[in-house]
Amino acid sequence: MRRLLIANRGEIARRVIRTARRMGIATVAVCSDADRQAMHVREADVVVPLGGDSSAESYLRIDKLIDAARSSGADAVHPGYGFLSENADFAQAVIDAGLIWVGPPPAAIRALGSKSAAKAVALRQGVPVLPGYFGDDQRDATFVAEAARIGYPLMVKAVAGGGGRGMRLVHNADQLPAALHSARSESLASFGSADLLIERALLRPRHVEVQVFADTHGHAIHLGERDCSVQRRHQKIIEEAPSPAVTPELRAELGRCAVALAQGAGYVGAGTVEFLLDEGVKDDGEGFAAGPPQGETHPLGGQRPAQRRSVGASFYLMEMNTRLQVEHPVTEMLTGLDLVEWQLRVARGEPLPMKQDEVRLQGHAIEVRLCAEDGHFTPHAGTVHLFNEPPLSEGLRFDHALETGTVVTPHYDAMLGKLIVHAPSRDEALDRLAQALDDTVLLGLPSNRAFLAACLRHPVFRAGEAGIPFLADHGDALRAALVPSAQAQIAAAVAASYRGRTPAHELPSPFPRAQRWRVGTQVLDLVLREQGGGRVSVQLGEAQHEAVFTPGALTLDGVGRALTVVALGESDPPAMVVRWGVDVIELVDLSLVAPEGAGSGASANELRAPFNGKLVALVAQAGARVTRGQTLMTIESMKIEHQITAPRDGAVATVSVAAGQQVTPGQVLLTFEPEST
Repeated sequence: MRRLLIANRGEIARRVIRTARRMGIATVAVCSDADRQAMHVREADVVVPLGGDSSAESYLRIDKLIDAARSSGADAVHPGYGFLSENADFAQAVIDAGLIWVGPPPAAIRALGSKSAAKAVALRQGVPVLPGYFGDDQRDATFVAEAARIGYPLMVKAVAGGGGRGMRLVHNADQLPAALHSARSESLASFGSADLLIERALLRPRHVEVQVFADTHGHAIHLGERDCSVQRRHQKIIEEAPSPAVTPELRAELGRCAVALAQGAGYVGAGTVEFLLDEGVKDDGEGFAAGPPQGETHPLGGQRPAQRRSVGASFYLMEMNTRLQVEHPVTEMLTGLDLVEWQLRVARGEPLPMKQDEVRLQGHAIEVRLCAEDGHFTPHAGTVHLFNEPPLSEGLRFDHALETGTVVTPHYDAMLGKLIVHAPSRDEALDRLAQALDDTVLLGLPSNRAFLAACLRHPVFRAGEAGIPFLADHGDALRAALVPSAQAQIAAAVAASYRGRTPAHELPSPFPRAQRWRVGTQVLDLVLREQGGGRVSVQLGEAQHEAVFTPGALTLDGVGRALTVVALGESDPPAMVVRWGVDVIELVDLSLVAPEGAGSGASANELRAPFNGKLVALVAQAGARVTRGQTLMTIESMKIEHQITAPRDGAVATVSVAAGQQVTPGQVLLTFEPEST
């Protein structure tokens, strides 16, 4: 292996480049038009543009990727994760082109990359699965009948996918038809396949996965488990190892099942076997440990006894990811190994460098996924106006593709990077990671930085008791606690009024200065009077405050914090973002806007796009009456479909967009007839 093409982008492309360079392997980057200035493009030895902006025009084009490998002189291809990493046709095309495929054989991808096929392998290997329907008949009537047999609640899942896309929780029969339609649509858009399966839902499980590795010499081992239970939209945002819920005995059983599944499919390379862990259900011989209950025929055929050795909790196969996971750094930090190096060595035909009894898990590792999304987990595109890493030290790692000026487009996933900490104990790892998030500066678009830190500090998570429902149970309280205080909002408005400059220390302006700022739904009317020496008297209504500017900091009413102020482009009216301590507050300058224009007015009759995206479905029509909460259109952004609903009852006056159109934040989508008084 002399030259490696990385068929991916962003932080995973940078991650592979780093290891390949250390091993003396030249690297080839590919890029869409949207990524021409990306960091992975600048760091590779050779770059091949693919053209187009969307993934369908670039990173999902097998023909373009094979041509890029040939034209660049690459002799191997690493798929990263996402995109075509679990596509058997891509793997076969790479092999047919005479190139080294850094991944499992196409047959193994087909056997395990499909959730339905993976469950068939699991049944043959005695790996526990939940009852469900995994058949080829995809008619709604079949799913309705099978759901009645399986029982509710149940999960609808895309057969081909991952990352929570095409997944819906269904509590009763009335919800099933809509869930099937929605899951099919999202699955087809994300994975090119509309095939679904259904299975019994566990409502309060943990998500525990096992990292496996296999070589071409018949050897396979596991490298411990990762707990990935904290999720939003069925997508992980916090991963840790070892799991607080896994005992040594359970770890051994999980590992045994994971290795058995991999070997049963002839697996080679890195893979992850994902399980649902039900701590509340003990193994009494009456569950679905290795298939259906005793005597029941599984939809895939055959009968399996349900009894298995007790390990203190019940676990069931979800799926196997036939690639390197986003969260692989957790295992790397815990074991001290480089899993990308292992991938490359196995692809060259080398045996695994370690036996199972030589694997050592030391200390505790935790990873958080930094994403461009708001407090309600809605993804946002935009420009990073300021980015500063936290101070990096031993045990702290930041995998990302960020820098000041990075443009986050709506064409790809919302994840920006991953912060990972390794420490001797779980408590120390939690403290260090939360502090690292506090120290990370990311201004210009919404992110979940503060939300992640709050999760790490939550008593339920700190106690090791967070399951998959953690955010459903505690998300609202976490969001409420992150709303900036009134003092922080006033400090931000004062700081924004000076646009990051320090007021005059000498010869201060003697005239009062009126400023109006919108902060969220609040409008702050300030009167500022400079006192000299960086001091400013602030009047807000009847209240008086004192602000003192010093280099890099602002003190308000005796509370001093570090200060950063950034202008958000050339917006009209001007918008600013202020970081005061760890609070990040976005403001809009209404000082030159007439007061009546700052309120609702005509804007109350407009429905505007909340983010960048593609309008994939349009239901609303001019003249139609709608009710509050009714779906009017669907916007796809960062590979997620979002239903845009009516904010109130009323009649649609005009529709300004069409299906298939790209929309931008703040763009008027439709207007309503004014409400009668």
